[in-house]
Amino acid sequence: MTEPSAKGAAVGRGIGIGLMYGLWRPRVLGAWRVPAAGPVIFAVNHAHNIDGPMLMGTAPRPVHFLIKKEAFVGPLGPFLEGIGQLKVDRDSTDRKAIGNALAVLENGGVLGIFPEGTRGEGDFASLRAGLAYFAVRSGAPIVPVAVLGSSQRRGRLVKALPPLRSRVDVVFGEAFEAGDGSGRRTRKALDDATVRIQERLTAHLKDARRLTGR
Repeated sequence: MTEPSAKGAAVGRGIGIGLMYGLWRPRVLGAWRVPAAGPVIFAVNHAHNIDGPMLMGTAPRPVHFLIKKEAFVGPLGPFLEGIGQLKVDRDSTDRKAIGNALAVLENGGVLGIFPEGTRGEGDFASLRAGLAYFAVRSGAPIVPVAVLGSSQRRGRLVKALPPLRSRVDVVFGEAFEAGDGSGRRTRKALDDATVRIQERLTAHLKDARRLTGR
C-alpha cells in the first residue's frame, strides 16, 4: 500500500493558499491552537464545496483529507492523490482508506475529516463513528474547525459556493482528546467518544459563530 505523500500535501497547501486567497477573503482565527508537530485530526463542519480546499489553504500545516471516492473522477483523481488526499468508499468498510488515514497519523501528519459525512447544514448535528475510531485508535488530539461562509445568496456563480471575494471565516478550536484514557476500542468506548466529540464540536461551532458574528 502506497502511503499518502507528505510532500504532495505540502504542494496542495500551496495551491490552496493561492486559490482561496485569490478567489475569496479568508479570515483565520485561532490557528495558534493547532499543535506545531505530531499527529492531529481536524474535525471540520461541511456546508460548502470549498470547505476542504479552504482549510488546505488556511491551516498552518498540510492536511490529508478523507474525500468521497465519487470526487476522484477523470483527471481530478490523480491530482487529488498527487496532493496527498485520501479516497474513501463511504458505502463500505474501506480498509485501504482506514490504513492510509492511520498511516498519516502514525507519521505525525494532519488528517482532515468531515465527521458529518456529507455536505449539509454544517452544524455537527449528525456524526459518523469514523472520527472517534481514528482518534481513539491513534491517540491523536482532535482540533475542531468551523468554516463559516457568507450567508448571502447574491453574487453566487456556482450553487453551494460563497460569492466570489466574500469573507469566509475559518476558526480553529482547542485541541482535545476523544478517548477516556483507557485506550479501549470497544463499541461502547467509541460510542462514548462520539458523544464527547459531538459536545465539543457543537460548543466550538457556537463559540465560533459568536466570535465572528455569523
